[in-house]
Amino acid sequence: MDMHAFHKLTYGLYIISTASQGQYSGCVVNTLVQVTASPIQVSVAINKDNYTEQMIEKAGVFSAAALTQDAGMDLIGEFGFKSSRETDKFASFAYEKEANGIPYVTEHVAAQLSCRVVNKMDVGSHVLFIAEVTDAQVLSEGELLTYGYYQTVKKGGTPKNASSYQAEPAPAAQGQTGYRCSVCGYILESDTIPEGFRCPICGQGPDKLVKLSD
Repeated sequence: MDMHAFHKLTYGLYIISTASQGQYSGCVVNTLVQVTASPIQVSVAINKDNYTEQMIEKAGVFSAAALTQDAGMDLIGEFGFKSSRETDKFASFAYEKEANGIPYVTEHVAAQLSCRVVNKMDVGSHVLFIAEVTDAQVLSEGELLTYGYYQTVKKGGTPKNASSYQAEPAPAAQGQTGYRCSVCGYILESDTIPEGFRCPICGQGPDKLVKLSD
């Protein structure tokens, strides 16, 4: 099977967030899809190992925020490559709460949806949630961030818990030297690793760096 065929599928990038018992959680997904118009329902698949999935199971509600192309890798790295179990992902970003008390990031977001889970399905590594949209708002007219743009322009990697994760990393550009983070795919364009290095995307140390072939 040619796994590159799956790179031809189009996705957007979204932050799915929720709250339960005073705790906030959020993660980046590329699996949010509108499935019906009346009632307005969406589906989203989230890995069972994600803290956000477990929080949605408890809360029964979540927010979906559609990211724009100008979203920084610091935002994507925080919500895409770190765990809400150990990190307050909202601490470094502007956010508000929707009617259900769910926090959502307000910058670099085109639209926000408030969702109430009405059904779910175990699909192996992930849980597929079906949710009715109870409210929606447009936050900006920025260009939407697609998964393709994230990979080809921002040179972003894919978390292991993502539905579209592939073990084989994207090849480095011709002649590119340096080190690649084995966790998130970030490329350090340097002949040496700086003292005290931490990946700016996922926060991992130098032990996760792999030298690119010359």
